[in-house]
Amino acid sequence: MPKEIFDADEFLALAEGAERCIVKRAEDVTKLKLRTGRYLYTIKLEPSEAEELLGKIHCPKEEL
Repeated sequence: MPKEIFDADEFLALAEGAERCIVKRAEDVTKLKLRTGRYLYTIKLEPSEAEELLGKIHCPKEEL
């Protein structure tokens, strides 16, 4: 089961060890998913907040 994260700082810390980041964009919300070796972590953000967070993540990014 995926785990939902509600804190952007915690999500950023998890991104350090992630294999990839999957980005799914909708009209009013952007969902970011981190694939680690054990879990899939997700966070829902406003599009502007998501772009800011994506600039700080250094793992490979994949758009859906």
